[in-house]
Amino acid sequence: MIEKLSSLPFIHWIKHKSFQNFIFLAVIQSSNVLISLISMPLLITSIGVDQFGLVNLALSVIILANIWVGFGYNLSGPREVAINQKNKLALSHSVSNIIFSKVFLATLATVVLLISIFGFGLFKEYQVILAFSVMLLFSEATLPLWFFQGMEKMKLISISNVFSKLLYLMGIVLFIHNPVQAKWVNFLLGISAFSINILLLLYIHFQMQIRFYKPDFRQIYESLRNNLLLFLSNFASHIAVNGGLIILSFYATAEILGNFSLAERITMVLRIFPALVIQAIYPNASRLMQQGIDEVVLFVRKIYGLALLGGLILAIVFSLASPYIITLLSKSHLPEAVSYLQLLAFVPLFACLNIVNVLFLLITDQKTLFFKSSWLVCVYMIIASIILTQHFGPIGLCIALLSTELVSFVVNLILLRKTSKAMVSKFYNSLLPV
Repeated sequence: MIEKLSSLPFIHWIKHKSFQNFIFLAVIQSSNVLISLISMPLLITSIGVDQFGLVNLALSVIILANIWVGFGYNLSGPREVAINQKNKLALSHSVSNIIFSKVFLATLATVVLLISIFGFGLFKEYQVILAFSVMLLFSEATLPLWFFQGMEKMKLISISNVFSKLLYLMGIVLFIHNPVQAKWVNFLLGISAFSINILLLLYIHFQMQIRFYKPDFRQIYESLRNNLLLFLSNFASHIAVNGGLIILSFYATAEILGNFSLAERITMVLRIFPALVIQAIYPNASRLMQQGIDEVVLFVRKIYGLALLGGLILAIVFSLASPYIITLLSKSHLPEAVSYLQLLAFVPLFACLNIVNVLFLLITDQKTLFFKSSWLVCVYMIIASIILTQHFGPIGLCIALLSTELVSFVVNLILLRKTSKAMVSKFYNSLLPV
């Protein structure tokens, strides 16, 4: 009986490392969302709505700074680790370079922020909160998610992430009781993650026998230079995905912004799905690329159909259920937010179309091409959003965001065909009925 069960196709999928990567990455993201939902009412009750808004404002500044700290290593790191899995010396050098590069960038970002706060008097309303929030830069710098992703051993880091978020939640309950203590909120989030990250790095060193070499600034410089285009690509992608609300703010009232923001936040959670698929299969696809494009095409083709099906199910379910979802989250009847979500629910599906193109760019290490496509899409998104929002308001912005995903697919496909025509043609031809 057990032998029969083990031979079933779905059992094979469950045992596959890429599937397990996807599940553990989903656990990380879902735990982040869940803890955010749990902590929100606790914080509002403890520090008040005004201070809660300032805490989130400081957090948004840190999120932008973390794009600098990450510097594209979330894209290049897993590939380097996956390729050098069995070469401990090369792996140790790669890990050391990435860790010290990110710590250097976090230190530089901290200095710039502190000079901006105390030297130039910027961020006046939340200077102290932002100053204490810089701890989050070092938690990002020491997060070895890219390492475990490349090693395809995500179980430990997913458990660690949940544990760090529980520590943060416990810290809120124990130490945050009045508005004066608002400055500690982001610090607690950062120190909880940083403490767990240090333990993970110790585990990598002692248990997995990865050595940490002294920082060589020439190697760090070379590592940063190699990743510059990935950093700029990440920055462009961040604008393309998150810039819609900023554009809408120039044309809409606070009420409309609130309705659109609610629908967009739900969409951002859904949009994690295609990103998780790419992150889950990226390490295995990078290794298969060393064996030849036939192996990559065969592997990715199996995943692509399932990803599109998953995106379609998410789009239909959330579009149809949008009235109930908006009412559940807002505790009120918001027909405008419902209409926005009915359209934006299809963003993840359109993003799924581009999974293969992005993956091919990453596993072939085409940083220049990735940079070009990211900025072309970013420019299109800004222009389309401004024009359509001016003429049609928030609905026009929804259409602009949907069309951006389709344009991203087309742009990546055109650029890839110029440099990797054999692989692209073989994959897309394999989708056609014989």
